[in-house]
Amino acid sequence: MGVLKRALVTGSSGFLGSHLVRRLQDAGLLVHGVDLVAPRYPELAPDQFEHVDLRRGYAAYHALARGYDEVYDLAALVGGLGYIHHGNHATIATDNTLINLHVLQAAAQTGARYLFTSSAVVYPEYKQAKPDVTPLKEDSVFPAYPAEGGYGFQKLYHEQLIGYYRDAGMCEVRIARLHNSYGPYGTWEGGKEKAPAAICRKVAEAPNGGTIEVWGDGEQTRSFTYVDDTVEGLYRLMQSDYQEPVNIGSDRLVTINELVAIVARIAGKTIHLRHDLGQPEGVRGRNSSNARIRAVLGWEPSISLEDGLATTYQWIADQVARRGAVAA
Repeated sequence: MGVLKRALVTGSSGFLGSHLVRRLQDAGLLVHGVDLVAPRYPELAPDQFEHVDLRRGYAAYHALARGYDEVYDLAALVGGLGYIHHGNHATIATDNTLINLHVLQAAAQTGARYLFTSSAVVYPEYKQAKPDVTPLKEDSVFPAYPAEGGYGFQKLYHEQLIGYYRDAGMCEVRIARLHNSYGPYGTWEGGKEKAPAAICRKVAEAPNGGTIEVWGDGEQTRSFTYVDDTVEGLYRLMQSDYQEPVNIGSDRLVTINELVAIVARIAGKTIHLRHDLGQPEGVRGRNSSNARIRAVLGWEPSISLEDGLATTYQWIADQVARRGAVAA
């Protein structure tokens, strides 16, 4: 029997990290996870786990010194629009710069293949100014004006740094630009949850015929990617030989109002909307161009929004019920 490939997942206790751990284990890899917090769900736990603060360079070098074939760098300080835009740009940009720089340097020193989970926020705001946005192609990041402030600028900066490491022959790299991943086992309350989880929670809490708050006018558009598709894309990208940025996202565009309507149908509820125009809504429209991922991987996300939201809503509704917050 051959030697198992070894993978390191940073941020392994987070939403994407925990799902990726399970996907890698299913592929037969031995998975080591590092995070600031312990795994939350035993069924998504890595084979080995270590508490590591990757903002400290020595900790990152120590974590990678065991030797890994593949390093998936998912660790990041992140949240929904409310968290990003309420005075957290400096903390997000600083922490994420330190984390990603230290992990990249350690991967280069140990000879591991390095994958960075970037984001669609690297695309310029001026290309996302209307709801019927043109799908965003990977080569359209310049002239640069990333969305979401410090979070977007840090992601784009690290993409560039990775390119310099690659061009200098210092590290073999992969760059995945993720588009709005959602699914069960993610943050669903507390201010760091993203739109699909927030809407699922609000609908679960509301009585039939009730009203929920939606930020903005609800006509802003997004494409949403079920987590199983996201981690499948990450795995396939890592196994490929492609070292330029690749979108990993659904290319089905919906408004936030339409997203609420889908969740309400899944819940079997009539839901009314109250729009709060004073809250951040992000860019007006964002969608993924999947031409490159089809060409590079011969694959693209395929799980429907309805199917993904049905699973997500049921999981969040169960959490709400356990919390005792279901409306009468």
